[in-house]
Amino acid sequence: MAELAFNHVAITCKDPIAVERFYTKHFGFKRARVIPLGADQIVFLKSGNLYLEIFGTKEDSPNPPPTNDGYGFPGWRHIAFKVDNVDAKLAEMGSDAKITLGPLSFDDFIKGWRTVWVADPGGNIVEISQGYTDQDNPPPLT
Repeated sequence: MAELAFNHVAITCKDPIAVERFYTKHFGFKRARVIPLGADQIVFLKSGNLYLEIFGTKEDSPNPPPTNDGYGFPGWRHIAFKVDNVDAKLAEMGSDAKITLGPLSFDDFIKGWRTVWVADPGGNIVEISQGYTDQDNPPPLT
């Protein structure tokens, strides 16, 4: 099998500048490339080895905005970031943290695992989580 590395998530949004500011301000992304497309542009943001590719659009979504932790129908549900402390991250974000669900504790599964979901300026759901750890011996796929 060829080498595989996760590369990017593409976000289409009505206000690409507001979305870019949200991810640069709160999650440490920085501009990696801007591709001009006439009056529009595609912006690549980078954090470590992860990129966000931001596209602007003038179209409205055919779906209602997602709620809670994302859409319940088939498709991508949300993007997630791991932090040291959910409460500290929410305090740091201030009024930019538009909470859609939580914070919730998942101590029944993993001690110390807490998560909150917020909406970015485009309405996309972003999970902010602390304390998740992998299972030592997960059951195999059968």
